[in-house]
This record gives sequence, structure tokens and C-alpha cells, in this order.
Amino acid sequence: MTDTTALLTTADGKPLKSALAKSQGRARRRAFLLVAPLFFFVLLTFIIPIGQMLFQSVYNPTFTQAAPNLVRWFDENPAGSQIDEAAFAALAADLKQMKTDKTAGSAGTRINYDMPGTRSLFTAAARKADKLEPPYREALLEIDKTWGDPMLWRVMRSAASALTADFYLAALDLTRDDTGAIISVAQDRQVYVTLFARTFLLSGLITGLCLVLAFPIAHLLATLPLARSNLLMILVLLPFWTSLLVRTTSWMVLLQGQGVVNNVLVSLGILGEDGRIQMMYNQTGTIIAMTHILLPFMVLPLYSVMRPIPPSYVRAARSLGASSWTAFRRVYLPQTLPGIGAGALLVFILAVGYYITPALVGGADGQLISNLIAFHMQKSLNWSLAAALAGLLLAAVLALYWLYDRVVGIDNLKLG
Repeated sequence: MTDTTALLTTADGKPLKSALAKSQGRARRRAFLLVAPLFFFVLLTFIIPIGQMLFQSVYNPTFTQAAPNLVRWFDENPAGSQIDEAAFAALAADLKQMKTDKTAGSAGTRINYDMPGTRSLFTAAARKADKLEPPYREALLEIDKTWGDPMLWRVMRSAASALTADFYLAALDLTRDDTGAIISVAQDRQVYVTLFARTFLLSGLITGLCLVLAFPIAHLLATLPLARSNLLMILVLLPFWTSLLVRTTSWMVLLQGQGVVNNVLVSLGILGEDGRIQMMYNQTGTIIAMTHILLPFMVLPLYSVMRPIPPSYVRAARSLGASSWTAFRRVYLPQTLPGIGAGALLVFILAVGYYITPALVGGADGQLISNLIAFHMQKSLNWSLAAALAGLLLAAVLALYWLYDRVVGIDNLKLG
């Protein structure tokens, strides 16, 4: 059959098919140029940094660069091989080079991540490296008996590969034994799983409190005349115009032992001077402050789905014999589920990643996993572990997003 489009021509005699293709190509290029700035902005400020973070969580070449001879010995001798004189000779050669390059501290720090107390082991041995002579095993053991510890050699073998999953194991309070099997760390060193559990539990509690407080507020805004609801909406949006740091420090003034809340309770005779409530530097302070800060993020999605709901639906249910509770439960509430899901998703995701508020008002009991990530980034400088913790947090958020899509549907997302 003959393609009729190929036989048609434009006014200037060009084939219609090629003219259409050219016109569509121009439209596609114009559309791409319009979105290109946003695309490259998202790529440079979001996608690439996240990719670098995830790569950092499994890549740490510090030890491999500082100890090439020992890495070569590990490559030539599989796991389980006896630590012979050649291994100690390779270690001695690397220690001499570390002293010259001043990399003993960084190499020791990398091993110290998995076996605490070994940074000083490397720096002390590097200072005496020029005096090391064969047999190197006895020479190193004379400096410190720890050089003969099988656990140390297991950790160095693991660190000899720049690509490693050990940081994810550490982020889950796991480690490897002398044989390389994955085991739990000692009870007194289990920190991260507890913090993850606390983060998710507190975030869930804060999300629930925000929902309970925001639902009647959003319902009131949705049912009032537009002029009044707009005026009240300004009060809901007012916190967005105030610095987060100012709002957090305001709660510090209100909640501390000698703060406004306790002083009012004492002046009313509800509490005695020795019975002041401790609401600062604990989980209570974190919950109160974060609920206040995140409440508008729950109100807005709820309001966006409540406003279009016709009041006649509930009135019709009441006229057909339904009680107020039945009409609310079976008619009104199901129509607000997209807003409830969107608000809960937004508040929970913001809560699990909050840093400033828990750091200021949470104390030791109110800290979240984000505070520990910041500690490893700024203080311990264990960036790979911080990236692994952040990667696990990102995976949890993506899992929550997937669950929301399966239960509610991402097409029903209503954010205001």
C-alpha cells in the first residue's frame, strides 16, 4: 500500500512527512532547552551528590594507597593463609614508606574504624620503622604484641580492598570474626540499630501527633468561609516566615527547668519548686519541638483535600439515618485519605532527617540518626560510615515511598 503522507507536499513543494518530522524535532529541541537548566541543576545538586555519597559508603582507598606491599601479599595469599615472614616484611616496608609519606595516621585510622585502638599502633610502629631489621616478625612483635593478633590481620585484609561492604555492616552493628563470618558486635558497642529504631519510632510518634492536631485545624479551615479561612491560614503559614533556629531556641526557653512552662505551673500551685518537669535534653523536648515545627506540613495536604469535599455528602448521609460518627467514618474520612497519606509521608520523611532540633533540645536521649551522621562527618571524619548510615536512611525512605505508592497510589498524592 502507498503511504499517502509521502505523496502530500507543503505549499513550497517539500514532502509533508519530512516537514512534520522537522517541525516535531524543533518542538522537542525547544522543550529540552526549556527544561535543561532545571535538569542540570537537579543533576548537579541532587543526583550526583547522592551518587557520590553511595559510592563513598563502599569505597575507601586509604589503606590500599598507604600499604601497597601488604595489599600485594594479601592478593597473592588467600584468606586463611598463614601470616608468614613475607607478610611482616611487606608490612615493615609499608611502615617505612608511611613514615616518609606521613600516612601512618590515615592508614591506622582506617583500621581503627573496625578495630579500635589501632591508630596509635601504626603511628608508633612507623616512628621506629627505620630501625626494623629481619626477622621482621620478631621486630614488630617487640614493638607491640598486637601485630601478631589474627583479628588485626583479618581487618587489614578486609581494608586491603578499596571496595568494601564493611561500613554497611558497621552501620548495622555487625562485624566479622577471625574467620570472616558476619557476627554482631559486642553489646556495649551496639549503637546504630538502636538509633535507627529510635529515629523511626519518634518520627512515627511525631507524625501521629501532627495528624491528630492537624486534622481538626484543616477541617476548620476547609469549612469556614473563604475570607476567614484565609486569615487563619496566615497563622498556619506564619512559622515558615520564622527561622527554624529561632523556633527551636524558643522552645528551649519555654521547656527548660526554669523556663516559662515550669514557672507557670509552679505559680499556679500545680507543681512545687522541687517537682519541676524535665522537658529539655530528652525525648520529650524533641517530640514537642518537632511536632510544632512539622505541624504545618500536615495541615496543608489535609486542607487541600478537605476543601473540595462538598458538605452535602455528609448532610445526605445524616438525612439517610447515619449518625455523625458513621457519616464521618464512612463518607468524609475516606475522601481525606490522599491528604492523610501525603501529610504523613511528608512529615515522617522530614522527621527522620531532622538535625538541628534534636541536636539543640534532644540531649543524649533525644538524638536521632542524623545527629550521628553529622558527628561522623564533622568530628570522627569517618565519611564512609556516615555515607553508609545515610544510605540506609535513604533506602528506608525509598521503601516508605514505595509502600505509599502501593497502598494509596502516588497519583493520589496531594501536597496542597
